[in-house]
Amino acid sequence: MNRENSDMLWERAKRVMPGGVNSPVRAYAAVGENPVFIKRAKGQYVYDEDGNRYTDYIGSWGPMILGHNDPRIVSAVKRQSELGMSYGACTKAEVLLAELICSLVPCVEMIRMVNSGTEAVMSAVRAARGFTGKSKVIKFEGCYHGHADMMLVRAGSGTMTTGSPDSLGVPEGCVKDTLSAVYNDIDSVKRLFERNRNEIACVIAEPVAANMGVVTPEKGFLRDLRKICNENNALLIFDEVITGFRLGTEGASGYFDVRPDLVTYGKIIGGGMPVGAYGGRKGIMSVVSPLGGVYQAGTLSGNPVAMEAGLAQLKALCENPQIYENINSLGEYMREGLRTIIEKHNLPYSVNGIGSLSTLFFSDKKIRDYGSAKSSDRETFGRFFRFMLKRGNFLPPSQFEAIFISAAHTKADIDRTLNDADDFFTAEKN
Repeated sequence: MNRENSDMLWERAKRVMPGGVNSPVRAYAAVGENPVFIKRAKGQYVYDEDGNRYTDYIGSWGPMILGHNDPRIVSAVKRQSELGMSYGACTKAEVLLAELICSLVPCVEMIRMVNSGTEAVMSAVRAARGFTGKSKVIKFEGCYHGHADMMLVRAGSGTMTTGSPDSLGVPEGCVKDTLSAVYNDIDSVKRLFERNRNEIACVIAEPVAANMGVVTPEKGFLRDLRKICNENNALLIFDEVITGFRLGTEGASGYFDVRPDLVTYGKIIGGGMPVGAYGGRKGIMSVVSPLGGVYQAGTLSGNPVAMEAGLAQLKALCENPQIYENINSLGEYMREGLRTIIEKHNLPYSVNGIGSLSTLFFSDKKIRDYGSAKSSDRETFGRFFRFMLKRGNFLPPSQFEAIFISAAHTKADIDRTLNDADDFFTAEKN
């Protein structure tokens, strides 16, 4: 596969951008490969600058649930673009999108649009602190909540400690109130509450962890989180930047029937346009300015083009509920196919997933938290990634990301990818 133009752009990019990229995972450093530069996309496919076609299992990290360039979204974007790209003022579209989300998600009575998932999380935590009058936050090891200072914490391996920064440039003081627990271990959460009585404002969790690979919540874990927050007058925040409108129109809160106090969303509510949001109970959201004393603002929040794109996407999902049946069925079909290949080659690997989200873990452990996820064989994953890329499969360039299925994918697409995976493991044996 010729990638001469991508390689040339990579050399140019490294001279003018840190690491040649605008987001670290795009650098492909973890898989020993040069990045692919995408020129266009349609349906389930992306095309690079050299004209190579790939079956896309990234989908812009989730929001392209209808596939790329869905005509309903493209039409909405074109229509609004001709009226204006941005006003810095109120628009009808932001009201309509807010009303739609509030009507779909029972835990969301009021919502504020922002510009990214990172901004949504930062703002939701600030609202939780303002509402409760407390400062400390519990997050889970391996759950990613954007790059706000307070969330960039290196968690201990099962030990409960206050945070230490996980990035240069983050002062100790910014994370002194961030506490780390172990995903799927409710006892680790209980111990933190016991050691920090009446100090914890909120617990924030990905209801389905999707940034250490896909790790699903074990039975009762989310309900136990709800219970312990109630008992300690703390708020429960679900980070649904990945799962929101991906598992269904009610997101993970509806899927698992656990109602958080606040929820955050990302680019899926903008049809792939840069957008985020946070919402929850009216009483909590009323602390946000201009109603209350928790300040948060943004010139581009509620951008009309993003709002129209989001309306088009969410309406399409609401009007066609079979979309979820289809993509969830394809997700399970892929997982079962990968498990069959693993068994055929007698490999110690495992496949995690839920709905249209999946991860093949190159590990002989059951993956239930960050500690077990880190046991994965990244060198083998790198070889797998490079092989699959050459065969035209556009997979996440990291062991610790999710595979996304869209409504544009077909069973034939999945079969081709599974055949390529089978060829890889056959070649590994020989």
